[in-house]
Amino acid sequence: MPNYWLMKSEPDAFSIDDLEQLQHSPWDGVRNYQARNFMQAMNEGDLVFFYHSSCVPTGITGVAKVSKKAYPDYTSWDKSSRYFDPKSTPESPRWYMVDIEFIEKWSSIITLSELKNDPELATMLLTKKGNRLSIMPVTESEWTYISTTLRGKTK
Repeated sequence: MPNYWLMKSEPDAFSIDDLEQLQHSPWDGVRNYQARNFMQAMNEGDLVFFYHSSCVPTGITGVAKVSKKAYPDYTSWDKSSRYFDPKSTPESPRWYMVDIEFIEKWSSIITLSELKNDPELATMLLTKKGNRLSIMPVTESEWTYISTTLRGKTK
């Protein structure tokens, strides 16, 4: 059985359309320890809600899957990268990334407002006040509810 995740990206940096065009991409640049730890717990085949953040509206735009387990994020060693971290080295990496693969772009976004206002999702990490993590786990029941019941309402 796969695990389920939600991964946020600003669409002007990397969107579901970008992933659809590429079909496969590393998920680099994560610089939050809790999000990194979640990424390290991911396995190949885990399913991911692709979430657009810092835009109007924010929300779930599609589905991807993890195609490669966590490995050192080499952008942290590249001095020309905006993700450079002088404390991370190839010998002692601080940051990791996974590869994801495009599965599906949804025709309608499920907005953060819809998610927050649904009593079935009251305990979901995303809907809790102050949660700004870019990567977070999703329970199987949350995954099923969002991808069937809520998605059915937006089609």
